[in-house]
Amino acid sequence: MSTAVTTSRSDGAPANAAPILSARGVTMRFGGLTAVDDVDLDVYPGEIVGLIGPNGAGKTTFFNCLTGLYKPTEGQVTFDGAVLPPKPRRVVVAGMSRTFQNIRLFANMTAAENVMVGRYCRTSSGPLTSILHGPKFRREEAETKARAEELLAYVGLAGYEEHLARNLPYGHQRRLEIARALATDPKLILLDEPTAGMNPQETQEAEDLIFKIRDSGLAVVVIEHDMRFIFQLCNRVLCLVRGKALIEGTPGEVQSDPRVIEAYIGTGDEESDEPVADEIAREVRTDEADDFGDGPAPGAGSHAARPDHQDGDR
Repeated sequence: MSTAVTTSRSDGAPANAAPILSARGVTMRFGGLTAVDDVDLDVYPGEIVGLIGPNGAGKTTFFNCLTGLYKPTEGQVTFDGAVLPPKPRRVVVAGMSRTFQNIRLFANMTAAENVMVGRYCRTSSGPLTSILHGPKFRREEAETKARAEELLAYVGLAGYEEHLARNLPYGHQRRLEIARALATDPKLILLDEPTAGMNPQETQEAEDLIFKIRDSGLAVVVIEHDMRFIFQLCNRVLCLVRGKALIEGTPGEVQSDPRVIEAYIGTGDEESDEPVADEIAREVRTDEADDFGDGPAPGAGSHAARPDHQDGDR
């Protein structure tokens, strides 16, 4: 299967706009295994970029390289014109935040406290004033709590401030993770499978929230296996296969590329008269049917966290 990358840009950004995030030649090796191989990506302000690929394609590993969790073996990541160091805290302070494929909330803390944790990178109280609860600490704590309540309302969780994270329905836990990421005041937010395990109603609500975030001026990068969701959501889509960039383009260009179908469902039959987009739609319906066979029916609300998905991209 050819892995020559094809690129196209149609995102509505000015032709001379500078990317807020630029990755060049990013490669990540673990011993003899190359998980990400010479991947380039530009993300512009106010756009949504999708990252797709089969399990094991290297999507989450690429995310980890972008956000400082991994130091790339080769290549460079620049954000807002500056080279990013491979240190997560400095990446967050620079203006990039993320959520995780498996929910990583503080289960025994309230929703408000979880969001406040994300806000502390924007505070400056030192250890002494924090221990003594000095005036600066009290002022920043009050501002942090007010911002947390504002963000909970923004993501649709008004009234849940004092609920423990572990007691929230699954879809609300996903929203809470996004609120915590937004608390860092990012310019770019990366969402790793934000609709994993969700029913159709929750998925639609997540889509509406991501559009709302985009409309506020933030850039968004999304990893997702639900191709119907990603093609409806994104301005551009990058497909990774075996760690390499296969194609980057508009949703229409990507879903009509036969190599994408070959990567997902293993068909190399270019003689087929069936449109590629129909094959993708059928695959999505099959995936949804499988999901509902093992979990709640569409529209059903779950009040316990659903089983975490295995991280197939690492």
